[in-house]
Amino acid sequence: MSALEEDGSSTTAHLALEEKYAGGKRQRGGGRGGRGGGGSGGGGSQLREVQVSKALSKLLRHQAGNAGIKLDEEGFAALDEVLNWGPIRSLKVTLAEIKNVVASNEKQRFTMKLKTSISMEPSSPEDDDAAPSHYLIRANQGHSIKIESAALLEPVTLEVGNVPPRVLHGTYFAFWPIIEESGGLKVMRRNHIHCSTGTPEEGVLSGMREDAELVIEIDVEKSLQEGIQWWKSDNGVLLTEGGEDGLLSTRFFKKVTGRNIDIGVLWEEGERLSGLPEGIKAIVPPGKGPGGGGRRGGGGGRGRGRGRK
Repeated sequence: MSALEEDGSSTTAHLALEEKYAGGKRQRGGGRGGRGGGGSGGGGSQLREVQVSKALSKLLRHQAGNAGIKLDEEGFAALDEVLNWGPIRSLKVTLAEIKNVVASNEKQRFTMKLKTSISMEPSSPEDDDAAPSHYLIRANQGHSIKIESAALLEPVTLEVGNVPPRVLHGTYFAFWPIIEESGGLKVMRRNHIHCSTGTPEEGVLSGMREDAELVIEIDVEKSLQEGIQWWKSDNGVLLTEGGEDGLLSTRFFKKVTGRNIDIGVLWEEGERLSGLPEGIKAIVPPGKGPGGGGRRGGGGGRGRGRGRK
């Protein structure tokens, strides 16, 4: 994926950096394993599931148009076309594997269903493997492909009364100074800012990365009152496009605190109370910055040193 193009500003560098970081940890030692039908043993099987899941995410969230695969208004693609996409075809992925990834992915990233013209599931595994054309599949959230939110997601509104008690966004010390400079959270290259209804230690699996260092609690009710739209995906992620410029303003930061390290309260009720304490190490892990950890990698960034972070 290319770096985000947005005025060439420092904000751009941050957003591209966070997008790379949010993409997940690289699988080390995997090489090109899994090509040609999967590995043996628990570790090999798990690695292959990750490979298949990442390939599906890349296609269904970002690359369908470039691949010539049409998504319907709800974001579904024909599974036979998905299986025929080069990177997935090279893995020789079976329908059974796709079903397993959809069912077992702990973050429930995908939904699969029968086409409306098909009345029932195939009666045997043999028939099933011969019929990927019977199915549709979509990513539940995380798109950069433009999809109408109302067709894909459940609206969160004051009128319906389905605003969760807490809505949280997880981020990192390394990104915090530019979030403040930007005036809030931005959608980056995706369609939405992603939030959760709790933290991983509270059992929430989707919407916040397990290694997030900062927790931003969002005042969703206030933002709704000011015209910001919110949505909920099938896997429980809270999503917003922000305002017209794709920004969710710091005015809606109800509270900003450290997740595992006590750094005090940085923001409360839309007001800045303090910056990150001196001595906080704001390190972007190797391989997560632009160019594999180049300009802002390793030491917490250039010109935004560890002290301020």
